[in-house]
Amino acid sequence: MTARDEDFRLSRDPRIEPPAGPVVLVILDGVGIGPGDEFDAVALARTPTIDRVRREGWTTRLKAHGTAVGLPSDRDMGNSEVGHNILGAGRVFDQGAKLVDRAIETGEIWKGAWAEIVERLHRTGGALHLIGLLSDGNVHSHEKHLHALLRRADEEGLPRVYVHILLDGRDVPETSALTYVDRLEEVLAEIRGKGDRDYRIASGGGRMVVTMDRYEADWSIVERGWHAHVLGDARPFRSAREAIETFRQEEPGIIDQYLPAFTIVGEDGKPVGPIEDGDAVILFNFRGDRAIELSRAFEEGDEFDKFDRVRRPDVLFAGMMLYDGDLGIPHRYLVPPPAVQKTLSEYLARNGVPQFAAAETQKFGHVTYFWNGNRSGKFDPVLEEYVEIPSDQVPFDERPWMKSAQTADVLIDAVRGGRFRFLRVNFAGGDMVGHTGNLDAAVLAVQSVDLALSRILPVVEEARGVLIVTADHGNADDMVERDAEGRPKRGPDGRPKPRTSHTLNPVAFSVLDFSGRRFRLREGIATPGLANVAPTIVTLLGYVPPEPFEPSLLEVDG
Repeated sequence: MTARDEDFRLSRDPRIEPPAGPVVLVILDGVGIGPGDEFDAVALARTPTIDRVRREGWTTRLKAHGTAVGLPSDRDMGNSEVGHNILGAGRVFDQGAKLVDRAIETGEIWKGAWAEIVERLHRTGGALHLIGLLSDGNVHSHEKHLHALLRRADEEGLPRVYVHILLDGRDVPETSALTYVDRLEEVLAEIRGKGDRDYRIASGGGRMVVTMDRYEADWSIVERGWHAHVLGDARPFRSAREAIETFRQEEPGIIDQYLPAFTIVGEDGKPVGPIEDGDAVILFNFRGDRAIELSRAFEEGDEFDKFDRVRRPDVLFAGMMLYDGDLGIPHRYLVPPPAVQKTLSEYLARNGVPQFAAAETQKFGHVTYFWNGNRSGKFDPVLEEYVEIPSDQVPFDERPWMKSAQTADVLIDAVRGGRFRFLRVNFAGGDMVGHTGNLDAAVLAVQSVDLALSRILPVVEEARGVLIVTADHGNADDMVERDAEGRPKRGPDGRPKPRTSHTLNPVAFSVLDFSGRRFRLREGIATPGLANVAPTIVTLLGYVPPEPFEPSLLEVDG
């Protein structure tokens, strides 16, 4: 080992023989433990294999939200990014929202890139543009961060600020957009009341069709945002409220995340806030996956070929946070990222353990980039192999089975190949279909995942390996909005209001060891969480979990 590798040396546990076969981690994305009622797609689904694993394996529940994954409070739902961060890190560290909250409280956010932007705008006379998801979902963004940026811009004497809003309906109730628009308009009106400020909403659209694409699944989504935000040539309206109400009248039942792009125009019919040379742009989302592509559109030069930008204004661009550390996207950001080092994958790579990771496009970044501590690339290209299965480019509830079968195919081939000692895979259906609010489709998604798991289990057993089944957070386990007493909320038509966001429910963690070794669940862990998964994997591989990690969920029986 090199001197650096010595820092990562794992000690063998003399009480535990290494498994005869590989350790295989299956992450059932969005499959939590719900209330078990008529709106719980997981409970409604036929899942004989999941049931068997939970029944026959060492099984416990894990906390997958709030403080257990580094978020500010236990009111904050978990998500796939923070979930995979914590799963791969083996310990809890502060995440996006919490980092931004602290930076605002301490004033650190107003240094660095923010100060550079303010200086530039005072020099050029340009406008500040704030683009991001408008809600309090606290998964990609939070409205309080936007409000703080607006008030600080006013304090700094910036006369023109335009907000380009992306409507949520996914991490919050599906038709709640006007609640957030009205609160934003109150802040803007308060600042405009000073008489020498032009602070207005300039454009917007639903997050799933405007701007917030991820993993390069559909660049036309970003292109629509570019036309609305930058060029100002989306469908014109006099206000965001008018746009939202019009779209709802034209297509009854449409939910916020799918509302078309719009541009706000003045009495002269011209856009009130197109992005021009000399301006500055801040993307105020703190989560990276759906922020990278717009960042690239602003920062890349003539080599950019994903769509015709028509014109690329000379602006100073910054993100709320660093969205991709290895690729340096974006070049400027308001809040520096946490330093996540010594992740499970790095420990295993330094100790010569071959690893495999696979998922379809929608979750590929989660089992690689986020799992590895917000790091692109591999720790050891010789020892690691990553496989991406292209996702369908159709609404997920139209093909709720997604790529479950193909994901199982590549994992089975990798297990049978005999090369890898640790394999991880993500099945996206429970989460992506759960986000549509379609209960019947979510049931089919969970059943498709269970069918894939039924093919994986005997292959791991044949290899005398270890099968671990867990999830990163809940979603499909509760498909209805509920009141404080847990009763379904109902719309004007009397029907239950679909839930499209993640849940606060725990997730199951189960282990089947086909090597014949004897373990028991460790006592004394007050509230097991996702951070306990990585050290458990280390234990199952026959090593002693390293010092930074949380305790393993298993200990030797006897």
